[in-house]
Amino acid sequence: MIDRVEALFQRQLHGWPLLARGVESLTSAEQRIVRIDWYEVYLRHIPHRVVSTTAAVDPASVAKRPCFLCAQNLPPEEEGLAFGEDLVIYCNPFPIVQKHLTIADREHTPQRIAERFDRMLDLAAALDGYFVIYNGPECGASAPDHLHFQAGLRKDLPIIRDTAQLNSLAVTNYGRRLLIFHDNDYRRLIDTLARATEVLEQVTCKGPEPLINVAALYADGRWTVYLFPRGKHRPEVFHTGELTVSPATIDLCGILVVSMRRDFEKISGDRVAAIFDEVSLPVDQFEEVAKRLERVR
Repeated sequence: MIDRVEALFQRQLHGWPLLARGVESLTSAEQRIVRIDWYEVYLRHIPHRVVSTTAAVDPASVAKRPCFLCAQNLPPEEEGLAFGEDLVIYCNPFPIVQKHLTIADREHTPQRIAERFDRMLDLAAALDGYFVIYNGPECGASAPDHLHFQAGLRKDLPIIRDTAQLNSLAVTNYGRRLLIFHDNDYRRLIDTLARATEVLEQVTCKGPEPLINVAALYADGRWTVYLFPRGKHRPEVFHTGELTVSPATIDLCGILVVSMRRDFEKISGDRVAAIFDEVSLPVDQFEEVAKRLERVR
């Protein structure tokens, strides 16, 4: 699969100018690091992400535009690679990380992770050296009406280094609240993740899906899944216009996309920490979720 993905990427680089421009833009993107307590966050200035960052995802706005993940609406130059009978892998023309992929369902079906954790784990196992992410429909997905995942090379993803020595299920001192699951048993992990989303729905009274971001990877015979329970979609500074930042999964994994230069120059580590804290599930609810999950471990 990796060889086929690499061949797809090379074909698209030569045959799809939009992708070539996006990769060049990422290559020249400015980056700086802010340290917060014991961890670091990479601030990445990527102007081409402004459309995604500011996307209107309310039902009325989504209903007015053609779905950009449906095959009939793709640019003629865009080529896909089948992953099983239900998913298609595409090169993302607005990359945040190297070899950024979008993996879309063949059908126009809502962005819901329920009953699809298996496909996320399948992707993680098949894409050696990559991480796979899921943005909830109210947590960063710019296409909340079409089921999709994303993936990218994981070599520079801060969360992997930051959490390598952590053994606890719940992480509360990482700026954002986080649940970490490790397992080498495929079916057991799917059941665990389904249970976690069920508990989150019960505690937050949020349906049909709790606010979550998820990242997964597979290495040395086991999966690692990072689940970020959310309290809200966007921070207050986004709505006031003070900062054009809207954290999704990759941001919460330690690469914060900053599309506007003025924001990139002024945003501080303290402000990043405050934004992460604001969009995370409130502490009391997070602790209740963690307590319920610990009971069934």
